[in-house]
Amino acid sequence: MAYRSFTSFLAALEKVGELKRITVPVDTDLLIAEWADREMKSPGGGKALLFEQPVVDGKKSPFPVAINTMGSHRRMALALQVADVADIAQEIQLILKAKPPTNLREGWSLLKQGIHLLHARPKQVKEAPCQEIVHRIGNEGDFSLSDLPILKCWPKDGGRFITLANVHTRDPETGARNVGIYRMQVYDECTTGMHWQLHKVGARHGKRYYERGERMPVAVTLGGDPVYTFAATAPLPDGLDELFFAGFLRKRSIELVRCKTIDLDVPADVDFVLEGYVQPGEMRPEGPFGDHTGFYTAVEDYPVFHVTAITHRRDAVYPTTIVGRPPMEDYYIGDACVRILLPVFKMNFPEIVDMTLPPEGVFHNLVFVSIRKQYPYQAFKVMHGLWGMGQMMFSKYIVAVDEDCDVHNTSEVLFRLCANTDPARDTTVIKNPSDSLDHAPSDQNIGSHMGLDATRKLPGENYHRPWPELLKMTKEAKALVDELQKKAR
Repeated sequence: MAYRSFTSFLAALEKVGELKRITVPVDTDLLIAEWADREMKSPGGGKALLFEQPVVDGKKSPFPVAINTMGSHRRMALALQVADVADIAQEIQLILKAKPPTNLREGWSLLKQGIHLLHARPKQVKEAPCQEIVHRIGNEGDFSLSDLPILKCWPKDGGRFITLANVHTRDPETGARNVGIYRMQVYDECTTGMHWQLHKVGARHGKRYYERGERMPVAVTLGGDPVYTFAATAPLPDGLDELFFAGFLRKRSIELVRCKTIDLDVPADVDFVLEGYVQPGEMRPEGPFGDHTGFYTAVEDYPVFHVTAITHRRDAVYPTTIVGRPPMEDYYIGDACVRILLPVFKMNFPEIVDMTLPPEGVFHNLVFVSIRKQYPYQAFKVMHGLWGMGQMMFSKYIVAVDEDCDVHNTSEVLFRLCANTDPARDTTVIKNPSDSLDHAPSDQNIGSHMGLDATRKLPGENYHRPWPELLKMTKEAKALVDELQKKAR
């Protein structure tokens, strides 16, 4: 069954020994971040942490802080309620191969294969746990952003940042919904920054409100079923509703409730909802921020989010994360995204065997892809295709290897790269959009990307010698030595 609350997810983590409770008071200014950073960098991503007494400006917050809840392969699988995230990839592969049912018998056949599309569509409700407590912002002495245990993560950050916010927007023309994760710097008790980068859907929606001269309603949710956060981070095809995808993943319809002060719907079971608006054209300096690149991102102007109401559960827990030099919690979320959506890439490029974004590449900088190579320059064809798929356009380096290379073994990939490439022949350099957070390009948002073909070379690829055979022991010899080693113990 889907998680009915964020606390039920935490209980599931604790039941299997994946949660540590921190009972001593810990300051939200740097100290929780330092504690979490150590945990994230321990073997296997450490444990999820629940700080029961977070301290904000010298006062204990009534809301516990949860961090690193998805910071391991095991916790990521628990968040999605599967034994392994590869199980979801297999289900998606079935959907992509399946034909739309034309009668009840075909529909039942699809359901027997484990395709739960009937649960994907959200449904509306009138009352919700996320609105058990309602605070309308603006009343003197009432609740505000300062009452939330929002972290300052790194010493030179511009302030406190909300880092695990699911930001809900709607296209004013089509009505299409979008949910994305954008950091939010707290400016004061009722305003924050909204870090909508140029290429993000939220920024596109904002531009359309600006063209219409209208105020843009925005809702920010925190907590609830962890699948919401995962779906918001997933690089879904443009136009695919994140909440529809979340409903498919959790195999249960998401219940939506109308916000109290704006015309937007949000999941009813989240812990916190920040309701408000962005006034198109209003900008304010945001940053610096210690980012997933391992560097501070510079101060730049971004839209301002005005909070009109904060609603929450009575037993709300504040979920957060920190980003920085990997490995961090976001690596495991990103890795799960790639593994689950691999069938989508394979649908477009059947020659792809496997793909990974290693932590050293901090998501956009490095991609390893293995292919079944059948004709000359096929590796370059795959590289250029990947650069044309959504956020893959930001990939600074793509390394293509043969199908017998384990892309999850960085040492093996680097061996193939060094052994199989002639730099002048096996590289291609293109101009492409770059991640706004990448400080290396001379101009922001535009940079060069490199593809490296580390596959074996075929006739027609300007290689005029026999390609050598890779050293491999026979399976029989390996099996016999395994038996002999057992006897020798």
